[in-house]
Amino acid sequence: MALEPIPSAPILSTREDAQAPKKKKIKTTKVVNGVDTEVEIEVDDVPTVAWPERSKLRVLNHDIPRVDGPDKVSGAARYTHDVRLPGMVYAQILVSPLPRAKVVKLDVEAARKVKGVVHVLVIQGESTGWLGDPVAAVAAETLEAAQDGLRALAPKFEALPWSVDHETATKSGAPAVTKNGNLGKPETDGDETKARAALQASPTRVKATYQVPIQHHACLETHGVVVDYRGGTEATVYCSTQYTHGFAAEAAEVLGLPASSVTGINEHMGGGFGSKFGMDKQGQVACQIAKELKRPVHLMLGRREEFLMSGNRSGGIQTIEAGCEADGKFTGFLVQAFKHGGLGRGSLAALPYCYSAAEHYRSVQSVRMHLDANRAMRAPGSPQASFPMESIVDELAYAAGIDLVAIRKRNLPRDASWQRQLDRAAREIGWADHPHKTKPGPALGTECIGIGFGVSAWGGGGADECEVEVRIERDGSVVTACGSQDLGTGTRTYMAAITAEEFGLPVAAVAARLGNSRLGNSVASGGSVTTASLAPAVKDAAAKARVAFATHLAAVLGLPGDGFRFEPEGILHDGAKAPTAMSWKKACGTLPAEGLRANGRWVESLASRGVNCTQAARVAVDPGTGRVLVLHMVCVQEVGLPLNRLALRSQIQGGMIQALGYAISEGRVIDPVLGIQLNPNFEDYKVPHALEIPRMTAIIDDEDTRQGVIGVGEPPVIPGAGAIANAVHNACGARVRELPITPDKVLQALGKVV
Repeated sequence: MALEPIPSAPILSTREDAQAPKKKKIKTTKVVNGVDTEVEIEVDDVPTVAWPERSKLRVLNHDIPRVDGPDKVSGAARYTHDVRLPGMVYAQILVSPLPRAKVVKLDVEAARKVKGVVHVLVIQGESTGWLGDPVAAVAAETLEAAQDGLRALAPKFEALPWSVDHETATKSGAPAVTKNGNLGKPETDGDETKARAALQASPTRVKATYQVPIQHHACLETHGVVVDYRGGTEATVYCSTQYTHGFAAEAAEVLGLPASSVTGINEHMGGGFGSKFGMDKQGQVACQIAKELKRPVHLMLGRREEFLMSGNRSGGIQTIEAGCEADGKFTGFLVQAFKHGGLGRGSLAALPYCYSAAEHYRSVQSVRMHLDANRAMRAPGSPQASFPMESIVDELAYAAGIDLVAIRKRNLPRDASWQRQLDRAAREIGWADHPHKTKPGPALGTECIGIGFGVSAWGGGGADECEVEVRIERDGSVVTACGSQDLGTGTRTYMAAITAEEFGLPVAAVAARLGNSRLGNSVASGGSVTTASLAPAVKDAAAKARVAFATHLAAVLGLPGDGFRFEPEGILHDGAKAPTAMSWKKACGTLPAEGLRANGRWVESLASRGVNCTQAARVAVDPGTGRVLVLHMVCVQEVGLPLNRLALRSQIQGGMIQALGYAISEGRVIDPVLGIQLNPNFEDYKVPHALEIPRMTAIIDDEDTRQGVIGVGEPPVIPGAGAIANAVHNACGARVRELPITPDKVLQALGKVV
């Protein structure tokens, strides 16, 4: 029987299940603002679908160009900043120029008289408590008029004592940030007595203090919203966010509307990296102005305001004493650490990071300052721990005369992927031919070459929070939809690709819809949980749609439902006498008018968790000028089942670039006397540009054969700074223990400047 279309038969949506599935409890990881937390959840106990073997994948596990690439390069992609609405006003925020001050004067009436100004809102009329604290907002018919209105406020501030650096904040009688003072209660783990005894007995001991700066997220699109509220009972809010469903509910509360009456939209966004989970103060202000004016309000932060009030990666100081046996086996670690999180608590992963030691003790204290609070930033707390950890590993290795790769393999789990990854990274970076394996090279000539290493780990697991719908229409069009957001990491692309794989279609034949709170629920994009949460739900929905379509075709064609195959050449049936392929469009033409709908949820077996990563860096150091040039970075990373190899390599490279900036150029600079940030812009805050970015080798660790998807964005940002610092030391003997590694610090480490 040839597969020819005949009149359609009715088909039920897979949402109309006759019987609810049984439930079971499993343990998984849920991430809130980038922090891994193991929880027990209830999921459907039903027969599970499975990913095909990697060798049989037609679309997935290949290089897939991003489906939104043409829109982005042509300028057609609409970001929150691009939204323009009839009757819209523009709002701008005045922030405190001092860390702590009395608000002496705000000339509100003068601001109201500025041509085009329609509203002035006083946010903080008496005093401010941190540098960048919002003071007032002005809304006007144009952006320029709003900025003129801010200037017309002619604010005057009376400085109050502040604490914006470690030395000031920790001294006796320091200006207090909280009622309990500036130093948090020590958080400890391990046994101090045993750790000290282990160190005392160690044949090799080193002690050093390391410092990491406050790093900004540096999102190209600043924080902000467009609130479309004109009175009435409904509103639409556009937001550059990592959680589409979350900010819509926040906006509803400020607008005084039911959550069901507010739609959140996030079509595209220009970076988040952990900083964009909520509406924040600027979003609340925009909603308040829209509510009062009953007009749409556009409020995006300026670059200076972005630097001062949108969060950061916390800095800190760590003093580490470590010991090892003659063979390099770590005996003990003793750590005294301080976290610099501004108003926040700061973030710092535990030491010894990734490695193991016989004994350890760690004491960590938060140091509060009159600065904006830290937020989750790509792998929160881990780069701050990795840099000193990898540095002390090298310092121990040199003191004991041990190969830098060998000491790492000696102290990492024998059965962990780090073992093979270190070998691969060493091979790619040229370690075998490198002359400085157990001691640094001399600081001679104009170019000293060094190599350094680092490792990292992350969870990257998923959770049952995503609801995906796959729709097939009679005209052959296919849509896969979920309210999730695409941070620029390629979520749209794998949503389309997974569905295309299921039906033998090209990726371009599937439209992915996301970034709208009216679509199915989704997880917040933090901690690399999005892919491991969303991709299984897409696969589940697509598989259910395929089964439903096959069941429909079986009824239409009089064939068994389990013999259908969806291939690029069309739909075939193994039992047909004349297995002629029916075209996709003809098959879809047999569907009822409403087409076909299938809903999917997270399937535990389709996801996995736990990612290891290893990096190596080769640098050139000029000992005469202190200039550091990173020549080559290598990253070998587990990913579980690769969905889009092109996007994976891009994510890995992006992480390495952020680590490069952390290592050699980035860092907030606050003048503790004047109380101002000296670099709140992209001219003075030095992110890596084209000339700084080296050759980058991103290697997907295909020896990780797990058949579950895992998020991958966090691990590659973690070990790079440590690897680069170690490479600088390896090149010329300059041990720089404070990031970023600028020429003056290299020269100081070489003893050429004081």
